[in-house]
Amino acid sequence: MVNNGCVEPAPSTETNESRPAEEAPARLGRGQERSARDMTLSLAVLLVPIALLLIFYRVVLSGDAPVTVDATPAIQEAQQAAAFPVAVPRGLGDDWHTASATFQRQSDGATLRIGYVDPGKDPVQLVESSVPPATLLPGELGSGGKALDVFRTPAGVWRVYDGRQGEKALVLAEPTRTIVVVGKAELSQLEALASTLS
Repeated sequence: MVNNGCVEPAPSTETNESRPAEEAPARLGRGQERSARDMTLSLAVLLVPIALLLIFYRVVLSGDAPVTVDATPAIQEAQQAAAFPVAVPRGLGDDWHTASATFQRQSDGATLRIGYVDPGKDPVQLVESSVPPATLLPGELGSGGKALDVFRTPAGVWRVYDGRQGEKALVLAEPTRTIVVVGKAELSQLEALASTLS
């Protein structure tokens, strides 16, 4: 045998029978299983931070408050277009939030749309348009809109309509414009918005 600087291991004299058997993994006995109390504590450790984050989001960051946009640019654009006299809501309470505002010119007229969230968190849409009522109203109220009553404001006499499912609408039709206040809100909220238009 040549000595190459490495020591060769001695041949093993143990047989398979003399090796100790591999130890089986430890298993919990019947009385050592996790109790319902342990599981409840584990869930509490997870749920308490989540609850605290939700409270922080809602109370401190006002996470449930509707996003408010500025309707002024859309109103000014409609006034500059001079397609119809623009009625501007004045004196709406702080609990009304403007959610959207757009002005759009069409081939048969122009339309200003302002979306609101009322104090009851219901959506309300204010539509002012020079589009002929025969075209505008079916699009805003649905094909089954029926006149129910009238409502008077300083701006004029509004017709109360039953709109799409769950919606009510107020319509003020004039020679140069049509104003529609529509939404799933209470009729009193629609009337409150219509009363502020001047």
